[in-house]
Amino acid sequence: MGSRILFLGTAGHHAIYGTQVRASGGILLQGEGYQVHLDPGPGALLQLNNYKINVKEHTAVAVTHAHLNHCNDLNVMLGAMSYQGFDRHGILITNETVVNGDGKLTPVLTHAHRNFVERLIVLKPSQKVAIDEVEIHALPAFHSDSHALGFKLYTPEAIISYSGDTKYHKDLLEAYDKSDILILNVQHPFGAKEEEGLSSDDAVKILQKVKPVLCVITHFGPRMMKENPVYQAREIQKQTNVQVIAAEDGFELTPDSYAAISKQKRLTNFE
Repeated sequence: MGSRILFLGTAGHHAIYGTQVRASGGILLQGEGYQVHLDPGPGALLQLNNYKINVKEHTAVAVTHAHLNHCNDLNVMLGAMSYQGFDRHGILITNETVVNGDGKLTPVLTHAHRNFVERLIVLKPSQKVAIDEVEIHALPAFHSDSHALGFKLYTPEAIISYSGDTKYHKDLLEAYDKSDILILNVQHPFGAKEEEGLSSDDAVKILQKVKPVLCVITHFGPRMMKENPVYQAREIQKQTNVQVIAAEDGFELTPDSYAAISKQKRLTNFE
């Protein structure tokens, strides 16, 4: 099976996922020997069914933080993966809040569902875990969930960074460095002044420094939808000279088509 990244939803605000104008099923990474589901929000299982993906083939589920638009379907997904715990399967990678809460947010993962997976791994920024062919590094994120994360996934095909929900911070530049593909949750358009989430202006600041081969923007809020994510992506690309695509529900890409950075690293190591 060839590798792919499949966007099972691109909604980034309750006004969007609440009406399902855009779906909120998360992001799926598939390749030879791995199937990793990032942030299974509301309707994730339905979206898997729509795209004829077998949830029992998931090798891992990775959740960035404890807001329900990123993890609403987590428990039911773990149940579906494991025949409701009778056949423990897969690995859950997440942050402290999803498992134990943080004083303001309650835990999302139930005690019963903790036992449905082969391993439960709670990561902090700079920590990493290897799962078969994929190495996952936890990245910093700056968000109202005090333990929020991003992820950098080292797959056999490419290095893929996913911001999760975060506001802009200079520490993100180092975290996203040397990514072939950078997936940014850009909720707000140019000119927006919001405390939570990235704007198109923030995306420009990041891409002017990080320079991935490809940036995909997703997780759109109502103002972004009004301004049209495609037009926003074009302007971000114009200002940064980085290829930028605005994801749509069902958008699919092949990682190894954008793997110039990791391929060069492998060639250097070989030499």
